[in-house]
Amino acid sequence: MIRPTLLLCALLGPALPAWADAADPAMLYHQHCSACHGVGRLGGIGPALLSDNLSRLKPAEAVEVIRDGRPATQMPAFDEMLDEAEVGALAEWIYARPEVEPSWTEEDIRASHVINHYHGTLPDEPVFEVEDLKNLFVVVELGDHHVSLLDGDRFERIARFPSRYALHGGPKYSPDGRYVYFGSRDGWVTKYDIYNLEVTAEVRAGINMRNIAVSADGNYVLAGSYLPHSLVLLDARNLELIASIPVEGLDGDTSRVSAVYTAPPRNSFVVALKDIPEVWEIRWPEALAEGDEPLVGDFALHRMAAPDYLDDFFFDPEYRYLVGAARGGQGGQVFDLDSEAKVADLPLEGMPHLGAGITWELDGRRVMAMPHIDRGLVSVFDMSDWSPIAQIETDGPGFFMRSHANSPYAWVDVFFGPNHDRVHVIDKRTLEIVETLIPEPGKTAAHVEFDRRGETLLLSVWDEDGYLLWLDANTLEELGRMPMNKPSGKYNVWNRTQYEEGTSH
Repeated sequence: MIRPTLLLCALLGPALPAWADAADPAMLYHQHCSACHGVGRLGGIGPALLSDNLSRLKPAEAVEVIRDGRPATQMPAFDEMLDEAEVGALAEWIYARPEVEPSWTEEDIRASHVINHYHGTLPDEPVFEVEDLKNLFVVVELGDHHVSLLDGDRFERIARFPSRYALHGGPKYSPDGRYVYFGSRDGWVTKYDIYNLEVTAEVRAGINMRNIAVSADGNYVLAGSYLPHSLVLLDARNLELIASIPVEGLDGDTSRVSAVYTAPPRNSFVVALKDIPEVWEIRWPEALAEGDEPLVGDFALHRMAAPDYLDDFFFDPEYRYLVGAARGGQGGQVFDLDSEAKVADLPLEGMPHLGAGITWELDGRRVMAMPHIDRGLVSVFDMSDWSPIAQIETDGPGFFMRSHANSPYAWVDVFFGPNHDRVHVIDKRTLEIVETLIPEPGKTAAHVEFDRRGETLLLSVWDEDGYLLWLDANTLEELGRMPMNKPSGKYNVWNRTQYEEGTSH
């Protein structure tokens, strides 16, 4: 494993002449940037700031981001803390290659592996009593890096346990709902046995990880990383390494992994790539086809040429069509995974958040909707011909959108901007905002999750002195509150294990 102190020294390296008239950029970084971007620039809450991870950010743009911040993200502006020379030196420094490249090899992965309880050794009966094991919620509390397990029928906390730093990408459940897998920004994959309230295994799959996916049969976990440019395939039982897969295009260029997804009807994983115009599908025996590239054992890679860089995905309920867009790009594209061809362009300017997209039936047709990260808008499309149906104006850019098959409403927050304390309720039949809630003025309200039946829902007041709101999904009446430390995502077992639900992926 890499020793942090040795790695830090290697990354800092000697100062360059261009920096001579400015403060030491290494010291500036550790004073202002390391809390979010990690010691040694290896990533944390923010991305890794290494040359290979910055391939699509021009140096002049890096200067602007440091000076002015980045809208709709946690990146603040430093123009009042750093002068022009210091900003320039810091921007130049993050593009300098370290004398020793950071790496995370199969040997490092295996060395990090910890098994607390081997698969099959803990009791099969829960150590707690609830009415419905499929109506449990996992709630991530970012404020002090903990996770709460809630009974969704009685709205009571069953357990609260510490998590790895900066969980990201959403927990993923085993198909039976007994196990939940977490991924952290700094690469750790954790398996938790809900029935026994125990962490059973952990492994560090990378240095700066995006997210994980669990196969539809529950046998495998796939982790995708920004650093290194790799996919890591794990045995879901004890998180033992099966393979570390370099992410390389046909031309030899490598890529960061934006996200990994499970495609249950296809018996495969689908991979979004940041720096290569390709879509990858990781398949195993029942789905293998001629031309697939062998990976390890019965696994193979099927690579598809994409019409553009596509690093944010949304799937139709059958997982035939992929709607993709590049962050910061113009427009969306519909890609047919069967014919491997683009079938439609979508007028989605700016930054639609496809990962928050939802679908439902409207007048006999299936529609999809998603918020935009850079503008106050929800876009709605007809999935039969991909034509635009409506653009619903909101009070600001949103990040999370959610509904339920049994609910007449779709909920979207106004996560970014001055109105971040608001949540809109949209009638799925009329496509109009019928209610705007402000749970607590000045505090961010975000991320709705319904219970199994769609009768009640949870909403976060996203603050260190925050709480969960428990609401009647139809009357919008408040039913209760539970104090929590900056609660973010909430994940219902039933909703997150039923891909055919058709309201979210």
